[in-house]
Amino acid sequence: MERKQEEVDHLERPSPLTDKERVMIQDSWAKVYQNCEEAGVAILVRLFVNFPSSKLYFSQFKHIEDTQQLAQSSQLKKHAQRVMNAINTLVENIDNSEKVTSVLKLVGKAHALKHKVDLVYFKILCGVILEVLGEEYPEVVTPEVGIAWTKFLATVCSGIKAAYEEVGWTQQSTSTG
Repeated sequence: MERKQEEVDHLERPSPLTDKERVMIQDSWAKVYQNCEEAGVAILVRLFVNFPSSKLYFSQFKHIEDTQQLAQSSQLKKHAQRVMNAINTLVENIDNSEKVTSVLKLVGKAHALKHKVDLVYFKILCGVILEVLGEEYPEVVTPEVGIAWTKFLATVCSGIKAAYEEVGWTQQSTSTG
């Protein structure tokens, strides 16, 4: 029980990345990003299979149950590309906190106001990203690199949460029917 609280605290108040961690993230991402479409699709399919309620925000493919058919969806591939490009922008600008904040504000505000996505799905997505990177790229995302990614993604979640708060987002039960 105590450990879980520490994990939650770590996600709520991420610690800054060291220079070494920044380099590890950029180096590992360069290898992952070479397979951008494949990695992005794997991440989103894992998200939608393990957390089916997350799929309800996507009218284009929310009714697709078959995993293989989901992975082949052109709409899913397009969204996977957007997710991967956003991560790429964050990683490329990891030393530029103003740019990172700006990107997270744009993503956060769009998802809060336009798409009405519950904030919890960003934490879930970050966990799925860590899981997929560790499984699909074990030679690149070593345990030490995984710790750096955990810190980085906690910062991402924190920035998106700040954008949600800035627009007055309150925890709500959103009807996505």
